[in-house]
Amino acid sequence: MEHIAALLLVIGCTNSMTDCRELQVPVSVFETAGECTAERPFAMGDVQGQAQHIVARCLAVDPGLEDDYDQIVWNVRPDGSLDASLALSNLVMASNAARPEKDYLSQQ
Repeated sequence: MEHIAALLLVIGCTNSMTDCRELQVPVSVFETAGECTAERPFAMGDVQGQAQHIVARCLAVDPGLEDDYDQIVWNVRPDGSLDASLALSNLVMASNAARPEKDYLSQQ
């Protein structure tokens, strides 16, 4: 199984930097940070024209948490710099597989 070492995040914004969104790129996960860094200018070229201002950043992935990350938190500042990180939500789900099925005919 391959491990992911870096994730490429590409964000497109209006010139005023007030309206930003994530842009989809052909490849966004990489086995090494170096591969991500090398692909970054090509990915930005792939999305050219989809936004007035485009910023991209390679985010390091902790191999121990690779399957647990469930959020990408990002913010584009008015100067055009991108703050971004991978995060874990505090959501906890529980279930009980041994729960007996309800008998709707005998319940009132």
